[in-house]
Amino acid sequence: MSAATETAFGAALRDPGRGAPAHLAPSSGRRPERRFSVYRNNVAVSLMGALATRFPAARRIVGEAFFDELARAYVAQHPPRSPLMMMYGDDFPEFVAQAPGLDEVSYLADITRLEAARTRAYHAADADPLPASAFAALDGALDEVRLALHPSVEVVRSGHPLVTIWAMNSGEAELGPIADWSPQDALVCRPELDVFVRRLPDGGAAFLVALAGGATLADAAGRAAQEARSFDLTENLIGLIGGGLVVAIRPSQQGDAP
Repeated sequence: MSAATETAFGAALRDPGRGAPAHLAPSSGRRPERRFSVYRNNVAVSLMGALATRFPAARRIVGEAFFDELARAYVAQHPPRSPLMMMYGDDFPEFVAQAPGLDEVSYLADITRLEAARTRAYHAADADPLPASAFAALDGALDEVRLALHPSVEVVRSGHPLVTIWAMNSGEAELGPIADWSPQDALVCRPELDVFVRRLPDGGAAFLVALAGGATLADAAGRAAQEARSFDLTENLIGLIGGGLVVAIRPSQQGDAP
């Protein structure tokens, strides 16, 4: 199949308004237009199903009918780029952020970012977290070490009570009124078999983002404290160790840029 033929086939597959590609041949007396229409519908339904599987909390929030229409519009504009369907929809959050009619659920894009991060965490590379005893070697030399985080670690920042909303719509917590609509940042990680989502303390997101970017422990703590005056290094180190988020402690070479 030539590149031009592939392009025409893909365009017709995404757009129900187009007819079947000209190169299709009849089979057993059946018109190619009819067969292609069935195939196109099956592809769209399969991709919509992949999105429903990957973003169940978002679907619950807006309802099945609205989500399916949103998914159908996304599928028409965003064909899969990989045969791995469990990863289809990585840019669905950006699509949701631009979609009309979501003013009453302005947090929906952040929910989809969290759910996309959960899928990536589940399929991330395995790595053995360091035991708590390994951190005794730090001995207060925070400006001399960098921490390598687990490959599955992701931080999702939000101006909404993200973790609370997600938990209520994923079966992790009971549905109910939310009294505190303060912003929440989420940590997503899979140090062992299960993916977990945890609300980060004040400054925790800035701390982890800095560590992931190669900052020394002291540098990362400084950046977190600049963002949140209530940042507690001890609390966040306990979270790092207890959550199995660190896979290596590396010396900081003099003159290295974080």
